[in-house]
Amino acid sequence: MIDVEHQIEAIQRELGAGRIPAGDGRTVRLRRVYQAGIDDVWDAVTDPDRISRWFLPVSGDLHVGGRFQLEGNAGGEILACEPPRRYRITWSAMDTGNPSDVSEVEVRLIPDGDDRTTLELEHTAVVPEDVWPVYGPGAVGVGWDGGLLGLALHLEGGGSVDDPAAWPASDEGRAFYTRSSEAWGRANVAAGADPDVARQGVANTIAFYTVPPDGDAG
Repeated sequence: MIDVEHQIEAIQRELGAGRIPAGDGRTVRLRRVYQAGIDDVWDAVTDPDRISRWFLPVSGDLHVGGRFQLEGNAGGEILACEPPRRYRITWSAMDTGNPSDVSEVEVRLIPDGDDRTTLELEHTAVVPEDVWPVYGPGAVGVGWDGGLLGLALHLEGGGSVDDPAAWPASDEGRAFYTRSSEAWGRANVAAGADPDVARQGVANTIAFYTVPPDGDAG
């Protein structure tokens, strides 16, 4: 059983701005401490076999200048890799040919003694001004919260949620995505968003990420 509140509170969330080739973008930042050494965490976030156990199967030429593809999800190019501290990649849900649809993700690892590592993740994307208020940072932030949860379970003992396909519809999964959406709403307000706009973004994000139980049309 997952302690949802603990997993949500374990992540620090911030919003900022960044510059990528597509233009001036918005950045979501996540920070979490793992009870594992930096070499173990680095291996977990770069080895294809281990990535498939806590995130998604990945294929491609996994070296600087090569391209990767996550099964059923995003793909991109590996822009930088500095073991065991940092890598940076492009991120695109589909190949539209539009530069504004290509965002960037950077992962940094910071050692804290021999058995603790801080992971920092930044995702920078160009988001149209009329689109951002609909979901706010939760559009991508909630997904990354789920990824960092998967990594935590993997590092703690190689486990994962009992049934990844069914978990979003479970009470536990719905609680996690609801709390995650609310946490990103608070980060949005802390960054200066209008509370009413942020509140609506949270509601939209919860509706997007949570799966109604069977027989519930709401």
